[in-house]
Amino acid sequence: MSKPLGKPDRIVVALGGNALGNTPAEQIERVNNAAHALLGLIEQGNEIIITHGNGPQVGMIQNAFAAAHEAIGTPEMDLPECGAMSQGYIGYHLQQGIGREMHKRYKRWHVATVVTQIEVDPEDPSFQNPTKPIGPFYTEEQAREIMAAEPDKVFVDDSGRGWRRVVASPDPKKIVEAPSILNLLDNEFIVIACGGGGIPVVRDYDNKGCYKGVAAVIDKDAGGELLAEDCDADVLFLLTAVEHVAVNFGTPEQRDLTDLTADEAEKLADEGQFGKGSMEPKVRAAIKFARSRKGRTCIIGALDKAAETMSGLSGTRIHG
Repeated sequence: MSKPLGKPDRIVVALGGNALGNTPAEQIERVNNAAHALLGLIEQGNEIIITHGNGPQVGMIQNAFAAAHEAIGTPEMDLPECGAMSQGYIGYHLQQGIGREMHKRYKRWHVATVVTQIEVDPEDPSFQNPTKPIGPFYTEEQAREIMAAEPDKVFVDDSGRGWRRVVASPDPKKIVEAPSILNLLDNEFIVIACGGGGIPVVRDYDNKGCYKGVAAVIDKDAGGELLAEDCDADVLFLLTAVEHVAVNFGTPEQRDLTDLTADEAEKLADEGQFGKGSMEPKVRAAIKFARSRKGRTCIIGALDKAAETMSGLSGTRIHG
């Protein structure tokens, strides 16, 4: 996977969880479409690492276990394990989709998924104020019964739709499997890692400092940014459903942005120009990556135009 002169060598490509659909059948179809775009990036001479969201997928896994527990007494499955399952299941589909596309193009590259843990700080303030809703809806009575039996779980009313568990969203600090990821990259693997932002873990000092999972959710864009830094990437490529970052989005005054400095992007973000749960985390991750080393760029663009966006024909570029 040699690179042409002047082209970036190493790119972290982040796929949104919603971009992969809400059912296994939808996911296979969309992964096949994504594989075409991803192989296009490699054929441009780039080396890629793939990360992805997992919101719909981990929700489906959690709800299935909750329903099975209620119906037939299947053991409940907590969030770290559900996250690990989603990484394996999405990675499997990506490996197959990329494999099919390589077969069409007579390519013989290798692809592997790394089930990835990310260390977080147990003293992160978000653990004292969990806000990320997960899992199925309950009645208030059911939620209060669970909290009484399991005081470490917090449930809140979710916009009048029912009560849901909320967990922390701590900042990612360290990718536990970073040496394995780098080793695979050095041996010319296409690597899939840090799915869903990674599985949050902390040090267990009652067990010789080994890692243990915690019920939390790492923002997938923050996890992708850390992956890009740790892999010494030149470009962080955040693929979404829209072609550009925009100001005044969804209004007659909407204006698409094509090229921004990190300072310009930060000013717009601080003004509240970007959606809190959608575009703002991407822009914040882009700013952090662009400032992490001179010459680094984050590109935000549409999945179905990945190759064109990488060539500068679409998308929004944020740089230092």
